[in-house]
Amino acid sequence: MELLAAHWVYLAGVLALIGFMVARKSVVVPAILATLLTTWVYTGSVFTGIGSVFSAAAVATTEFLNIFLVLAAVIAMIGAMKTIGAERMMVEPLAKLMRNNVISYFALFAVTYVLSMVFWPTPALALIAPFLLPAAIRVGLSPLAAAMAIAIAGQGMALASDYVIGVAPELSAGGAGVPADMIANRALILSWVVGAVAVSITYVLHVRNPGNGRVRRLVRREPATVAADGGDASVPAAVGEALLAKRAPAGADSPGSGEGGAAYGPDDLEEDSGEVRPPWTRLFALLVPAAFGLLVVVMIMGKFTDWVPGVDSGNGAALVGGLALLLTLAVSLTTGGEHRIEAAGGHFVDGLVAAFRAMGVVIPVAGFVLIGISDFAGRIMQLPEDVEPPSFLFDLILSGQQYIPDNPVLLMVAMLVVGMLIGLDGSGWTGLPFTGGLAEALSHSSGPETTATLAAIAQNAAGWTGGGTLIIWSSLVAVAGFTGVPVVTLARRLFIPVVAGLLLSVVVAAVIW
Repeated sequence: MELLAAHWVYLAGVLALIGFMVARKSVVVPAILATLLTTWVYTGSVFTGIGSVFSAAAVATTEFLNIFLVLAAVIAMIGAMKTIGAERMMVEPLAKLMRNNVISYFALFAVTYVLSMVFWPTPALALIAPFLLPAAIRVGLSPLAAAMAIAIAGQGMALASDYVIGVAPELSAGGAGVPADMIANRALILSWVVGAVAVSITYVLHVRNPGNGRVRRLVRREPATVAADGGDASVPAAVGEALLAKRAPAGADSPGSGEGGAAYGPDDLEEDSGEVRPPWTRLFALLVPAAFGLLVVVMIMGKFTDWVPGVDSGNGAALVGGLALLLTLAVSLTTGGEHRIEAAGGHFVDGLVAAFRAMGVVIPVAGFVLIGISDFAGRIMQLPEDVEPPSFLFDLILSGQQYIPDNPVLLMVAMLVVGMLIGLDGSGWTGLPFTGGLAEALSHSSGPETTATLAAIAQNAAGWTGGGTLIIWSSLVAVAGFTGVPVVTLARRLFIPVVAGLLLSVVVAAVIW
């Protein structure tokens, strides 16, 4: 395959992003410049290159909009509950169950994994964050350790195998020409291996020795902020503020005040009505978890029984976000006093501001990565509809196929690397038909067992990378947004545990298959 100059520019851009992340520098600047140069070199027009910078951001925003909105809806609900103190009453029973940081760590891990297998990680995270996360942090688990446990279980283990919903194995099987069950069974075992290694290393580094995390507990009133490179900037630690902040003294700054929107705190509500509302506090402390619990039950029953209509997996996030917004309205309109209408709108605006601040760094980076995938390249580079868009990322991988040695172990390592590269798309699934086909080509007629193993290795690697735990332009930003941990810090801390697990998974695959 002949590689064009634009292919090499794109590759240089990918390497620059990785280098900047390792060096703890902002990745926004190299992402924008790489988008400009790649489009300019490919189309020959500097004006198209300039326009692609905006187009890439627009396409990336569209792709991640559901994550933005779910995060915003849940933050809005938490903010509304906080005005009457319902969030503190709601988490008290969970706090009693989570007696220390070790129990909390493994409880978060287990619950996240089970729910993510059924609902996929982002909707599951929206269910978990308002209830389990604050209880875990109250008993001493650091936000970093909590975020890592959630990411390993959901964005890693559950999404890499996708064993229950089965989309990923079907995509891999479509290219590999083998039954999806063969790939799914292998991917499940491999995901367990990576998860066991990652959760164990994280426990040693950040739970048993929490000082290594160097991330403060989110119990402060002032907004915790992060920048694109992981430093201080202006991203509120949404869950930490909304669920864990203690009531501020008169005149203290409120996370919901200022440019984020006119949210009303407890003092405002009491001034409007002249009384405290313990009955409403108790009601919503019970109603919110009950409503989400009922939603979980209905979705599980729809998945495994015929008693209720099934819910499409893609609608899980919409149901969670919609329920959160309705509960936000219920709290605000019931307890908001004279300002109930403004309070409801203010909470929603605060949620949107917090979500976009938390995920803003992802947009230009995701836009550049997506330009390397044919499904998005045409829109980003504004190519005519009758022109076949380029596929820079897949072309680069395919061009290196001839250099892969014909050795079983080396083939597995090669498929691991290819899977991780495919995961750079930010989903981990776009290239699975390609890796499935590559697995079939590299198996050299060794039979479906070998093909399934190679495809499962690539799927597992792509899921862990792009699902994701290793790159910041994936749904990892949702975990970062809910926990208030800088997404760059989270990805960097997950690198060693996850990569160690991926390498061990290749050894396991070589031994048992």
